[in-house]
Amino acid sequence: MNPFKLIWLWGMGGWSRARGGEDTINPHTQPPSSLGPTTKVLSQPRRNIVGCRIQHVWKEGGGHVVWKGTVLDQVPVNPSLYLIKYDGFDCVYGLELHKDERVQSLEVLPDRLAKSRLTDVNLADAMIGKAVEHMFETEEGPKEEWRGMVLARAPIMTTWFYITYEKDPVLYMYQLLDDYKEGDLRIMPDSNDSVPAEREPGEVVDSLVGKQVEYAKEDGGKRTGMVIHQVEAKPSVYFIKFDDDFLIYVYDLVKTS
Repeated sequence: MNPFKLIWLWGMGGWSRARGGEDTINPHTQPPSSLGPTTKVLSQPRRNIVGCRIQHVWKEGGGHVVWKGTVLDQVPVNPSLYLIKYDGFDCVYGLELHKDERVQSLEVLPDRLAKSRLTDVNLADAMIGKAVEHMFETEEGPKEEWRGMVLARAPIMTTWFYITYEKDPVLYMYQLLDDYKEGDLRIMPDSNDSVPAEREPGEVVDSLVGKQVEYAKEDGGKRTGMVIHQVEAKPSVYFIKFDDDFLIYVYDLVKTS
């Protein structure tokens, strides 16, 4: 079994802030199914809700709230898992909408997303895969700088972009072209250290998508989850959905011997 060292996010000179040898992610085989070899499960096909506006009750603990949002994608390696952008939240959520007991009274809304087009396709393409400095207003007034990386254009909501940050390596969505034009987003110059090695023609790059992972934390605790997506613009970067969390985490997985 080859360990995969977990490395946090990047700086100007490429990937930095390594967590050292304490934190590692290790792939392991899929857990055995609880169903016997002769067991048959019959289920009615569900409506494809990707691209739909939804609403449901979120019940946890003693309280509940109503959430509305847009279903962005259905994860191919785990079709029960959906990626959702909820109204009023900047991060992307990953939920098994039809299986999670905290999701109740799920309904598809008649609302339709307003169609919009990118105002500058060339700029949009140029920022994907790039390190950026993103400015946010603080409660105190002055703006705070967050370094991160633009990962891709978001599905369905095509004027939005997937992005993640050094300070918080989870998956976020913003309309970055607007921020760029307002001076709140700066694309960092490329560094020679961050340029990926050239591949030979026809070379196949192994993907970790679909692998079960175990994350060993510094305090000795462990988290388990699944690698659900490989970033096309940065093939060493993956999305991970942990079993105990509904956020999507973004890590650079570097194979070590």
